[in-house]
Amino acid sequence: MLGLMPLAGCGFQPAYGTDGVAADLQGRVALQDPTERDEFDLVARFEERLGRPNAPIYDLSYSLRTDEEGLGISAQQEITRFNVLGYLDFVLRDRRTGLIVAQGSTSNFTGYSTTGNTITTVTAQRDAYARLMVLLADQTITRILAVLAADAS
Repeated sequence: MLGLMPLAGCGFQPAYGTDGVAADLQGRVALQDPTERDEFDLVARFEERLGRPNAPIYDLSYSLRTDEEGLGISAQQEITRFNVLGYLDFVLRDRRTGLIVAQGSTSNFTGYSTTGNTITTVTAQRDAYARLMVLLADQTITRILAVLAADAS
């Protein structure tokens, strides 16, 4: 509690507080329509965090790239572990003015093992990609909140 005392005088306000910038984004951000599985997972996470757009004042466009890189190699020279790398470039625009409110890039990675049978490997791979979309969406939302909070102060 004492650690928060210095923040009270500087105008610090939690992003997720009653009057925080996160509350201002609820139902206000429309994302571009997804066209493939990873984008659907990405948009689903955005909507889970910010709600479905019911009165959008912002448009969020994005460019998503993923890649896989083999890590673990068995004695039989088979790859047993993959890292899934993800890169998301985003632009948040004010719908009325068309001005850029926030933009940037995020990246992260997850991994999966191929040591099981084909079904478990495919399931692990899909899960790794879904977890990666959550990470990228969460990072992007955090960046947007930081920009909006800085602009509000």
